[in-house]
Amino acid sequence: MNRRAAAGAEAEALAQRHLERHGLKLLVRTWRCAGGELDLVMRQAATLVMVEVRKRSRSDYGGAFESVHGRKRGRIVHAARLFLAAHPEHDRSPVRFDVVAVDGGGAVEWLPGAFEAED
Repeated sequence: MNRRAAAGAEAEALAQRHLERHGLKLLVRTWRCAGGELDLVMRQAATLVMVEVRKRSRSDYGGAFESVHGRKRGRIVHAARLFLAAHPEHDRSPVRFDVVAVDGGGAVEWLPGAFEAED
């Protein structure tokens, strides 16, 4: 695993622990498909939560939340649709898209309902 991938995995682990402390349950970590990826798929009560984890050690190029722009959101929504197609047991669950930002010092900031799927 290269250094960047290791840093990403560490950020995902921090985000997962943070969300679990807030009552979310992990279903899948790093779900990959053609054209996209879901960092964390979690459940909060009846809601399926698709979580994008962003690690930023510096804010020179914008913050972690700002980095989840239109094209990135589209890839996440695409992956979520494929996840639901592959896991029909979840297809009736409400879906929410969250973003978790992890800074260079390991501080975690969670933005529930960061964006909506656009039809």
